[in-house]
Amino acid sequence: MRRSFHLGRVIFLLLVRLFFVSAYKALSDSFLRAVPSPGSDFNINDGALLAPILIPRVPGTPGQEQVQQHFVNFFQTELPTWSMEWQNSTSTTPVSGSKQIQFSNLIFKKEPPWVKPGQSNLLTLVAHYDSKYLPEGFIGATDSAAPCAMLMHAARSIDKYLVQMHGEMAALNEGGSVEMDMGIQILLLDGEEAFKSWTDTDSLYGSRALAEQWELSPNSAGSWYPNPLSQISLFVLLDLLGSANPKVPSYFLTTHWAYRAMASIESRMRKLGLLESNPERAFLPDDDMIMARSMISDDHLPFLSRGVEILHVIPSPFPAVWHKMEDDGEHLDMPTVRDWGKIVTAFALEWLDMMEVWYGDEDSTGKT
Repeated sequence: MRRSFHLGRVIFLLLVRLFFVSAYKALSDSFLRAVPSPGSDFNINDGALLAPILIPRVPGTPGQEQVQQHFVNFFQTELPTWSMEWQNSTSTTPVSGSKQIQFSNLIFKKEPPWVKPGQSNLLTLVAHYDSKYLPEGFIGATDSAAPCAMLMHAARSIDKYLVQMHGEMAALNEGGSVEMDMGIQILLLDGEEAFKSWTDTDSLYGSRALAEQWELSPNSAGSWYPNPLSQISLFVLLDLLGSANPKVPSYFLTTHWAYRAMASIESRMRKLGLLESNPERAFLPDDDMIMARSMISDDHLPFLSRGVEILHVIPSPFPAVWHKMEDDGEHLDMPTVRDWGKIVTAFALEWLDMMEVWYGDEDSTGKT
């Protein structure tokens, strides 16, 4: 029985991947023009999304609690139809002795209103929100305050299209008739950073706990997906974004097609004059050169080891400010930060097939 179920599961996942590769339409030029810029919300001193995150936020400190409340307030106020869930765990660390430190992951989700728990596949956009224990006062603007703000901007920007799509499907009595209902979830992960030195046990506290819990939590009978982990259609991890001239390669062969979709969005947006930055090369150089395997330790690893498909959006080499006190708001390249916000938003809109509810000019480049 286990072997038969596993084979069926593999076949289903292959069909899901084929569906995504061949079915959704690329966003039209007119839709790309409509993708909003974060604008002043990304100002480092008073921006509504980014500024509140640009403080030290070490797990278990008041600064982290303040940032957590910022996330909660944003979704409760601006995106009240998204569900919110806390996933908590505790662990000792090399600097806490026998004291248990709590790590709190935040999960924000938007699914079609007709689906039952465990019935939708979920585009999963991810960043960690904690900052390093040392050096004292470290902010981590690229690592990963700016990526968190990018995900907040993306969620707000796509929400109205999700509401429109769900409403139109319900009006046509199509709700629940699609075998592979799509949703989206935002994971803001805690405890990515090491407290002393990076090891398998002193790092990735939040992602390790969440991946294990989701793997061991069965969905209800009748779901296509045996557990919440298997509902992830793509795990898009943003990290170390915000410095000028990033180069993000394609790290995994199985998701190179998704990488190329994001690279195409960047290329088209640049040709249309929709991006502010003027980099030496594309952020995502689609030259078909694939790194054989990502050796970067990051929050994707506990999910990758359990078979989740990963799109790792992290520069190689790392930005010059990595793990230095200079990784603060003043050292962000703001045109680059705002451009990433638009690229990630457009990628999510395209993945979720929002051309279905776009009534502008149908000048898309066709199916991906």
